[in-house]
Order: sequence, then C-alpha cells, then structure tokens
Amino acid sequence: MMNTTTISLQQHLCQQLAEQPNAEALPQLLHAIAEATIEVATLIATGATDQVNAKLTSKNVQGETQMQLDLLSNTLFIEQLKSTQLVAGLVSEELDEALQLSAEDNDAPFLVNFDPLDGSSNIAVNGCIGSIFSIINAPKNRAVTEDDYLQKGNAQVAAGYTLYGPSSMLVLTIGRGVHGYTLDRGAREYRLTHPDIRIPEMTSEFSINASNERFWEQPVQRYIAECKAGNEGIRSRDFNMRWVASMVADVHRILLRGGVYLYPKDSKLPLKAGRLRLLYEANPMGFIVEQAGGKCSTGRQHLLAIAPSEIHQRIPVILGSIAEVNLIERYYKEFDEDQFNNEGI
Repeated sequence: MMNTTTISLQQHLCQQLAEQPNAEALPQLLHAIAEATIEVATLIATGATDQVNAKLTSKNVQGETQMQLDLLSNTLFIEQLKSTQLVAGLVSEELDEALQLSAEDNDAPFLVNFDPLDGSSNIAVNGCIGSIFSIINAPKNRAVTEDDYLQKGNAQVAAGYTLYGPSSMLVLTIGRGVHGYTLDRGAREYRLTHPDIRIPEMTSEFSINASNERFWEQPVQRYIAECKAGNEGIRSRDFNMRWVASMVADVHRILLRGGVYLYPKDSKLPLKAGRLRLLYEANPMGFIVEQAGGKCSTGRQHLLAIAPSEIHQRIPVILGSIAEVNLIERYYKEFDEDQFNNEGI
C-alpha cells in the first residue's frame, strides 16, 4: 500500500488535473497560495517574540479591529498571488475594495477571494487560527469589474483553507472530493496525509456561540434545545458542544469527525443578515463541506446557490453532516409556514 505522505501537494494536484484544460495554471496558483500559507505559519510561530500578535488601532471594512498578523498575512497573500501572473484581481477581508492585479490587456484566468487570517481573536491566547480562499474564473478579453466577483458559490473552481494548529494543514478541493495536506516544516512542503475526506453521516456534536442564544430565531433555539436535552430528550442521545471561535478550526473538526456548525441569523444586530462573509468564508467552506459529503445552507436556502449582491456581503451559515442540516432546514420551514399561517388569520 502506497504511503500517501510521500506525495507532495504539487504531485497530487498534477495527478488530479491530468489532461484538464487548467492542468498547468491551477496547480501553479494553488502552489503559490500554499507558499503564502507557509509564510503565514512561520510568522504565527514567532508569536510574541517578534510582536506580530499585537493588536492595532486600525479597523477593516467590517469595523473589526485589526491585528498586526492580519495585515502581514494579507500582504503575503497579495505578493504571492501577484507573482503568479495568473490572478486578474482579488477580494480580501482586509481591503475595502477589490484589488486589480493584472493590466487590462492581460488575460489572467482567475480571481481569488480570501480571508488571510480567520479567528484573529485567538491570537492573544495562542489558539487555533486559519486562512480561507476561493478561486473563481476571471472574465476573458476585458477588464475586471466588481460584478465579476459576485459569482454563486457553485461556480468556484477551487477552495481551501489552512489550519494553523499543532501542525499546519491545508485542506483543499478542486471539485473532485476533499484532501488534506500536512506541512513538512523541514522541507517547507505540504504532503498528502488525509486523502478523500468524508464527513461522517452520524454525529453527536454541534458548534455554535451559545452566548447568542437569546437572539436566535426559534428554529435554532429548538434544535439546540433538543441537542442539549441529550439522552432523555427527543434525540435519544447525548451531544457535545464545541466552539473555537475560528471557522476554520470548527469546520475542520466537523470534516474529520462529523457535526454541524451554526452561525445563524439572529436579532443581535438586526441590520446584518448574518456574521460570516459570503465570498471568502461561507462559499469556500460550503464548497469544501459539500465535496466531503456534507451540506451547507442558510437554514432557508442552499448556500452555494445564492447570488452575491456585494463583495463583503454577510450571510447566515449552517453546514456539516447532511442529516443535521436537513433537520434544521425542516425546523425553519415549519416555523416560516406557521408564521405565514398566523399572519393570515
């Protein structure tokens, strides 16, 4: 039996994309993104010794206070993407507007949306953080406009994330399943360690920020209450709650051992439909989860079918094991039907 750890990321990508139209360009771009994450992992490892984990006074477009690592990671990603000459433009959580990378007459084939550092609040306590990215096709033979980034999630060419934990792992899909690669720090290379990741169908874990319980809509309150009731309740089994406050870390756990992740719509900030950004958080993670045999939703509609309205759009997110997501969607459907019927009385 072949030892998968001898296969590098580059070798595995070439195997998956053999004789495909983008067999050269896409592996080259993904290799550059991998290089950016290796640089970020190196920065993170220095921690307080180089003061890279300092909090700044500046805020990003979402009004969130930035960390020094947020900006350094963002710069590393931009430099790597620009060096490939394969990226016409990008959207980042740390930039107010889309950034054009290629000249108007340069027919670069891809656009990239990314969150350079997910879970920044964990930096101060040396917790798990990550990076998330999504690759989509760029328009041909014309300049890129902001509308070109507003593609549905099911149009993604590739998506992935890196988890910076005890070891650094890159998890990736090019639409042919999901594979995990662990960083060999000595060789500065990712090696295939988790081929063909599949989310377990049965689960007894859920991931949600329970401090917001009083703001949740009734379907989510109902679902979580049933999980908390455990063996004595309607679900007839005990559940565990896990919450890392990093989407990458929480979803990574679900990919490996099942579960459901919820960041639902709530009434805490009524003007925001959700907290997570559609283009560079929800879409790539949803794509990965579905390629691993799971499901992604807002509770009311399929996540990857949503047409974005602007580059930093926020969205409710519910994803993970199919049976759990289906059950939550059923609760939303029943709730909305009851609301509609009651309004008609």
